[in-house]
Amino acid sequence: MSALLTIRSRRDQMSAIERRIADFVLDNANLLRDYSSQQLANALGVSQSSVVKFCQKLGFKGYPDLKYSVGEDIARADNGDEEPATSAPEHPADAMAAELWRRKSAAEEETRSINPPGTIAAVAAAITRAGEGGKVFLIGLGDDDIRARALALRLSLLGILTVHNFDPAHMAASVSAACEGDVLMVFSEHGKPPPLCYIARSFQERGGSVVSVTRHTSNPLRAYADIALLVSAHDDQVHIQPLLYQAAAQHLMDRVFVRLCEGGRDRQLRENLERLQPMLEP
Repeated sequence: MSALLTIRSRRDQMSAIERRIADFVLDNANLLRDYSSQQLANALGVSQSSVVKFCQKLGFKGYPDLKYSVGEDIARADNGDEEPATSAPEHPADAMAAELWRRKSAAEEETRSINPPGTIAAVAAAITRAGEGGKVFLIGLGDDDIRARALALRLSLLGILTVHNFDPAHMAASVSAACEGDVLMVFSEHGKPPPLCYIARSFQERGGSVVSVTRHTSNPLRAYADIALLVSAHDDQVHIQPLLYQAAAQHLMDRVFVRLCEGGRDRQLRENLERLQPMLEP
């Protein structure tokens, strides 16, 4: 895993001082080569030993090792998509498409690194248990409802009873029918809407398990989650960042779906698709 990706993926587990160092490295990666460990410490108002310990905690031998690795990351990012000098000039639209694909791939890689297989397996196991006589509730507001709705349909095709709603008031009422062992999946990019936190808390009080799908930053909704699925997608361009989040979040849900299918529900999926096919044919 690259140095910058390692820092991003582990930021939430860092202390306040470590996060300060991490944020500086992430925001000023191109300038890091001009800083010694002492200069970096002075710029951040921390001790030099804090900088060294930060590097070692991430698995580097010291600050020079971290600085070298960050430099390699920047070089790969700058040169990875270059065409040979003999190739024809790339059309601007093709260059834009290639760059967007690269950024989406990076966001998916970062998201995969902070959601290890064990976490995906735990979510799939909880859904599987809920599907054996229970229910899976799904809610998302705004764009987050797109992912909630899509997963609800897929779970239904696997023979799992789902309760999907995009209205917090209706979902709060539906939660009254929740039982122990049921699962609530809450999709919220920033994890801050109070109604969703209220629903999550009410669901847990009824013995259900809550799975949150949010950005990897700290947020109120994660505090109520039994299992937190995290999305890492960053870009300085305001029109690009939502696209990266959507791609990374969808890839994360695809991992859960594939795990469910490989757990023995693929037969139910085929049967349901065959049953629906006549409805879709002209």
